[in-house]
Amino acid sequence: MADGRPLRELAAVVGGEVVGDEDTGIRSVASIETADTGDITFVASPKYRRLVSTTKASAIIVAKDTEPLDGVNLLCVENPYLAFAKLLEIFRPAVACYEGVHPKAEIHSNAVIGAGASIYPYVVVDDGVKIGKGVVVYPGVYLGYGVEVGDYSVIHSNVSIMERCTIGKRVTIHSNTVIGSDGFGYVKSGEKNYKIPQIGAVVIEDEVEIGAGVTIDRATLGTTAIGKGTKIDNLVQIGHNVEIGENSIIVAQVGIAGSVKIGKRVTIGGQVGVAGHIEIGDDTMVGARSGVAASLPAGGIFTGVPAKKHTTWLRIQGATSKLPEMARRLRQLEEKVEDLARSGKGSDRGDSADSSSQQEDI
Repeated sequence: MADGRPLRELAAVVGGEVVGDEDTGIRSVASIETADTGDITFVASPKYRRLVSTTKASAIIVAKDTEPLDGVNLLCVENPYLAFAKLLEIFRPAVACYEGVHPKAEIHSNAVIGAGASIYPYVVVDDGVKIGKGVVVYPGVYLGYGVEVGDYSVIHSNVSIMERCTIGKRVTIHSNTVIGSDGFGYVKSGEKNYKIPQIGAVVIEDEVEIGAGVTIDRATLGTTAIGKGTKIDNLVQIGHNVEIGENSIIVAQVGIAGSVKIGKRVTIGGQVGVAGHIEIGDDTMVGARSGVAASLPAGGIFTGVPAKKHTTWLRIQGATSKLPEMARRLRQLEEKVEDLARSGKGSDRGDSADSSSQQEDI
């Protein structure tokens, strides 16, 4: 057997079946274009099947209904992309963390640090903070008064978590994100804008991942809440008192205004804007660059500005592409109508003249 993990062992991890040599050694994972001997790759899209016969990979993860190929080791699974993701976890190089609390970290005397936590240099931990066991806090992080961070969460460099916010277990927060900044709330006082105090908090439930440069505003009253298992991409803005349900996906550059309620398992594509005080139902999908100005029901697919049912949007797009030709034909029809109108007026004048002549003869 070659160096590496035998293919049968990887099949057991992902719940798959090997077609080919079960003892083939796998040392790493790679894309199908760059894979070499000792690598395992995957094919999840039909457009990459043409590369199966040319890849140098020692094994390929494929769907269960894939026909066997001569001389190619296949790992057949229900979901090739998911299996590939699980194998990436196995082969991902381990990153050693600083152990304990670094002397250059500023830790308040009333803060509680759990067993096995790693606190890097230049972290500032304020009064009343509670950090769970196994938490990793990278350099430059600020944890404000009364913040709680659950077990085994990871907070990357330069994240700010403001006072009284709660972070669940196994949460990952990427660099330069701000959680608990003031909500954008003002009331008119004459010609001035009077700031409404934002005295609520943010609650991030377990197993959430938050990308880099995300801002999640604290509630005016109560909480801004992100449900368990939700994944938020980079550069997303979430306004005050927003509620996002479990296992939702929010893609990059989405802006969600205040007091929006988003259901479970919702997917919102990149650069979508969501107006305030509306609701989006469970299992709904919103296409990229859409504008959501009104509440959306559960289970639908919506696109466009303003967002509408995807099938309706497709018909509109199809019609839009025909507008130049429709405009040309409309001009032609208008010209014909004008010609007919001119011809009709001439006939009327002639008929009137004939009628007058007949009356004179009588």
